[in-house]
Amino acid sequence: MALSPTDVTQLAAVDSARAARVLSDVRAATLAGQRAPVAPRPVIEQSWERMLRNGVDPDHDFRSGLLSREEVQRRRESTTLRHVLPVLREGLLSVADIAHHIMVVADDEGRVLWREGNSSVLRKADGLGFELGADWRESVVGTNGVGTPAVVRRPVQVFASEHFQRSQTSWTCTGAPITDPRDGRLIGVVDISGPLETMHPATLAWVDSVAKLAEARLRELHLTSLERLRAVAAPVLAGIAGRALVVDRDGWTAAVSGMPYTKRIALPKSLSPGRRWLPPLGLCSVEPLAGGWLLRPADEPVPAGATRIALDLTQPRRWSVTVSGGAGSWSHELSPRHAELLYLLALHRTGRSAAGLAEDMFGDAGRTVTVRAEMSRVRRYLGAFLEHRPYRFREDAEVGVLLPDDPRDLLPHSTAPAVVRGRLSAEAR
Repeated sequence: MALSPTDVTQLAAVDSARAARVLSDVRAATLAGQRAPVAPRPVIEQSWERMLRNGVDPDHDFRSGLLSREEVQRRRESTTLRHVLPVLREGLLSVADIAHHIMVVADDEGRVLWREGNSSVLRKADGLGFELGADWRESVVGTNGVGTPAVVRRPVQVFASEHFQRSQTSWTCTGAPITDPRDGRLIGVVDISGPLETMHPATLAWVDSVAKLAEARLRELHLTSLERLRAVAAPVLAGIAGRALVVDRDGWTAAVSGMPYTKRIALPKSLSPGRRWLPPLGLCSVEPLAGGWLLRPADEPVPAGATRIALDLTQPRRWSVTVSGGAGSWSHELSPRHAELLYLLALHRTGRSAAGLAEDMFGDAGRTVTVRAEMSRVRRYLGAFLEHRPYRFREDAEVGVLLPDDPRDLLPHSTAPAVVRGRLSAEAR
């Protein structure tokens, strides 16, 4: 009796070796342009067609270069995936290790950023080039459980010779895309992989359910961030007599005043303060808030006056930055590292490069990855008032620093060389 693609999938659960032989025949016949004993599954057949059109060689592996360790770390620190890594680990890793699988998390460009699980399988993955920093886009390494779900935007299981490239045919991969619930944008793929004998049809539903849990977590984080922005917006909107709304950096509305509620406003990719045309509001004044924007239609007057930024370092471990301007006043409590960075930028109004800040912070100009990651976090709440290349406060902002009475209390636990020099210099005066 002839097998169907569904039969082969079911057969793999009870006799993976026989299923692999059948799929090997299917792959050989299809790639040779001959009639296959079983038609490939549609998602696999369509992927193979893409590979053939793009000239991917099924018999010779091509690899683009691995990302450096520093670039992998930079991507880890900047991707939204870092917020859902605990969800992925909790849902997949314990079972993966027992079942001789590994969990792989790749970003939207198919680059492997995390790889964890069974140690013996990790060693086998090394032989396939399934390493940290590797490029597993479908267009580079053929049909696979990382690249193919990213293309078709749904979970895909790739078993044995369903892989396009011969080097991967002893492997099984099951991957699901993770999208940002705010805009539907692909942010990465989570994949469970292992030797072909570890394949089970239920793995597809398992990985898909965990990916959906990760997306639910992102949705929860988004709602929490809107609540924080709403708290900042309340006193600002209370002082405005006309129409206004506060949105986050992606245009999602946190609060409105004097106008109907609109769920989201389409913002340009690079929005800056000033007068801007924003559909459906028309010409608006745009003013920055912590984590978002205050938008007012152009028929509302805009208070004059420069923005003032006050960095308060007077209280031990209660450091804060307060921004005052046309949008009112708001404050943000600072971590020790962010207090150090903003203090250094206040000292160097003309700006500091990443290497310069690394030298100031650590006495090591090479630690730019850490500096860039921290500055990226600072820009989430103060980005509208900061420039980069070099990093500095905007020229039109008035920046003031409130220092403790005793110079020894200036960021007292900081070991940053530039901060230590600042304490000594103040004491000498």
